[in-house]
Amino acid sequence: MKQTVYTASPESQQIHVWRLEEQGKLTLLQVVDVAGQVQPMVVSPDKQYLYVGVRPEFRVIAYRIAPDDGMLTEAGEAALPGSPTHISTDRSGSFLFCASYNAGLVSVTPLRDGLPDEVVCVVDGLEGCHSANMAPDNRTLWVPALKQDRICLFNLSEDGNLQALSPAQVTTVAGAGPRHMAFHPNRQYAYCVNELNSSVDVWELKDPHGEIECVQTLDMMPTDFSDTRWAADIHMTPDGRHLYACDRTASIITIFSVSEDGSVLAVEGYQPTEAQPRGFNIDHHGRYLIAAGQKSHHIAVYEIHGEQGLLEERGRYAVGQGPMWVTINAW
Repeated sequence: MKQTVYTASPESQQIHVWRLEEQGKLTLLQVVDVAGQVQPMVVSPDKQYLYVGVRPEFRVIAYRIAPDDGMLTEAGEAALPGSPTHISTDRSGSFLFCASYNAGLVSVTPLRDGLPDEVVCVVDGLEGCHSANMAPDNRTLWVPALKQDRICLFNLSEDGNLQALSPAQVTTVAGAGPRHMAFHPNRQYAYCVNELNSSVDVWELKDPHGEIECVQTLDMMPTDFSDTRWAADIHMTPDGRHLYACDRTASIITIFSVSEDGSVLAVEGYQPTEAQPRGFNIDHHGRYLIAAGQKSHHIAVYEIHGEQGLLEERGRYAVGQGPMWVTINAW
């Protein structure tokens, strides 16, 4: 399996393209200059395109991914209704979702032969909308509204419209600020990192009565931490054994072990990392974690090892200015 790592640096308006080698080494293949501040990124399910959200001229740019080395060629773009904070696709690659924090909305863009078309659906009134996360069933879209302490639930129709489910939302504790999400590979549990109190909620996707329930909330900060909490990103290893979340004030990655059924988390440790880690990701083998330091202008590669899933640094690399997003493709 070949793997390519893409890092977005909005301050220098660049995407860096890296080949992930054995022992976690990164080799720089390409630097793409982007006409705008490049922020969220996602790879299409068929591995053929990288979609990138850009501001201040709000749009999504599609880059064609070369099948031999993962390098990028611009292929198309489409306008977005708000500043792109997070982008994702459904699991078939038919639609692209854009969450906009500043505009308080989520939008749906059809993908025609992999390229973005005009927006077909906009749902507003989602204050602090921070991500759009398609559940494993490829029907339910989870959309955290950070400023409202709720995650809105929508059904995706065949033509790309979003219809509120019943219940239409789940709520967090007051002041939590739900932000980003990850799903367990067994399709039974979801995990949401809360920005404002740096906690992680475990959501049971459906109990025997059809209800969605929060079955655990866990503090992700060390007991002696007393500064402002400011969590950012969350990712799970492909085997579902380990979960990781980062906090930007403390510049740490919190390491969780996950019970076999996915319902229970336990904190295993804290890894100091790059200054202000806004984003990170895990490779498709579950061997390496790559974190971006928004204030250090570097990325760091960590090897995941042991039953606890602890992290050991394997390399550190300069990238563009203000790196904030890491996406990994494998084929």
